[in-house]
Amino acid sequence: MRIGILGAGDVGRALGTGFAKVGHQVKMGAREATNERAKAWAAGTGSAASTGTFAEAAQFADLAVLCTLWSGTENALRLAGAQNLAGKVLIDATNPLASAQGAPPSLVLGHTDSGGEQVQRWAPQARVIKAFNTVGNAHMFKPQFPGGPPDMFICGDDAGAKTTVTGMLTAFGWNTVDIGGIEGSRLLEPMCVLWVLYGMRTNTWNHAFKLLKK
Repeated sequence: MRIGILGAGDVGRALGTGFAKVGHQVKMGAREATNERAKAWAAGTGSAASTGTFAEAAQFADLAVLCTLWSGTENALRLAGAQNLAGKVLIDATNPLASAQGAPPSLVLGHTDSGGEQVQRWAPQARVIKAFNTVGNAHMFKPQFPGGPPDMFICGDDAGAKTTVTGMLTAFGWNTVDIGGIEGSRLLEPMCVLWVLYGMRTNTWNHAFKLLKK
């Protein structure tokens, strides 16, 4: 499958590397095709990796992954072009966080709306699935924890897209927990805040969530 990564930050590079390792062709998009972080990532990843603009990555993709800071998300989707994402699975790994340097994070959307729902409105014909937003980039691919594989919580409105994303998560070493429609982002995005707060209090970032079942 051809994967388009929208964003050249830590999350985009971690996920892009993971997709390449499991056999996919990956194009990383940024505002400029000459983005230095994207070029360095591609050079280190091998022949499966390439770079371009947001629009070129979206055009290339069978499946796209949105990995931007929230402040740049709307613009990234505008530059990618809604028409280039129409009908495609779009994994939304973003969180609508607002925080000052060193301060605990907070959400700019919540309770009656969410980043995931906003992304679906900005890309109305894409099949948006919220995923990868509740763990740090160091553990997004093949997470290794003493208690076994952690759980990735997902939500979205398209059943077929969920099946596709679940298959990707299995290849990445995750169990998947489907919590329903895209409005479930109102619950998953606060989980990111919980993940960050625990990290800040303990000064460690090697943790993930797991739903225990009996």
